[in-house]
Amino acid sequence: MATKLTAPRMGEGIEELVLVKWLKQPGDAVEMLQPIVEVETDKVATELPSPSSGVVLETYAREGETVKVGELLAWIGKTGETIPDDSSRKKTKKSPKAKTEKENQPQEKMENSFLSPLVRKMVKENNLDVDVITGSGKDGRITKKDVLAFMESENLRIDSSQKPELKQLSSRKEEASNLVPVSNIRRTIAERMIASQRTSAHVLTVMEADLSRVAAHRAINKPLFAEDGVRLTLTAYFMKAIVAGLKTNPKVNASWNDEGLLMHSEINIGMAVSLGKQGLIVPVIKRADTLSLLGTAQKVNDLAQRARSKQLKPEEVRRGTFSLTNHGLSGSLFATPIITQPQVGILGTGSVQKRAVVITDADGNDMIAIRPMIYLSFVFDHRVLDGEGADVFLSDVVKTLENWH
Repeated sequence: MATKLTAPRMGEGIEELVLVKWLKQPGDAVEMLQPIVEVETDKVATELPSPSSGVVLETYAREGETVKVGELLAWIGKTGETIPDDSSRKKTKKSPKAKTEKENQPQEKMENSFLSPLVRKMVKENNLDVDVITGSGKDGRITKKDVLAFMESENLRIDSSQKPELKQLSSRKEEASNLVPVSNIRRTIAERMIASQRTSAHVLTVMEADLSRVAAHRAINKPLFAEDGVRLTLTAYFMKAIVAGLKTNPKVNASWNDEGLLMHSEINIGMAVSLGKQGLIVPVIKRADTLSLLGTAQKVNDLAQRARSKQLKPEEVRRGTFSLTNHGLSGSLFATPIITQPQVGILGTGSVQKRAVVITDADGNDMIAIRPMIYLSFVFDHRVLDGEGADVFLSDVVKTLENWH
């Protein structure tokens, strides 16, 4: 008996998702739990597994189309098996009748039923007339690709009755033809960065740390961790140092609330992972204070790998209480990271450099030595922390790194 693949609920409050790419096409063989389609929400990109073994009998959504939770995406069954009658979705290939029905819909119904929030936003921002855009989505629904294709066409038209400033769109044809679409994740990053700066009072404080002891400890333990299949990176040390700082400075592990500070009992540290041109995602290491260095390194490896291969689960990018971003991987010395709301702070780690520094020996004599140094950039919400409290936290992080044993 054929098995349905439907759009799953990807998290609390998420009612829609975007179908990014079909990994299997009708007629392709598929094993149970083998990835069959890549989808994306405003929080995470992931691959949906096949609910059974067999072949893909039919698909019911186009790449780039927004679908609602519970909607039919595909049928999986035996070769030649009859697909059960289900009128809730049309096949990927639309009939001319489906297009005609769309064109006959009243404008109000089309705006409410056929435009996803993203498409509605694009139409509004670019002052487009949806009546002249041909939809290629389900039931003639207008998709993001349809809007972009319309804007790139040579037949771009503007209603002469629109406001004068809207007519300027026709003179921007050449500019619109160079429009590069962005992913949902990239769009969400942009919206949240702006919203974060509007929400909290961002203040930066910077300190440097001598990583000599961390480097020595890592040199000894790196091959030992490798025997367990774990790559020991500096990120694991930064995580442990942050945990130590949060334990002694609990206000940093809190959230602003109009009624007061929400003090979190768990320490859940978000870890920024680069996705290349697509932007970044921040999986969360839950209860980081309960993990050893080995356990932390395992979590860092696992989450980073699955983030880049789009295997994260929605719950793995939620409930963070503090964040870490390693901007030094690209050579940056220090930066001003943006706070992940509603958290109080974020720590940025710069590039490790061997520099000449002044140290004091056991007899109190100053001398110059070469040490692996790093700048730590702590951006905090000034509504919650004053400069002194922020510096105390950052100083505790530095002390943990410099006195590693």
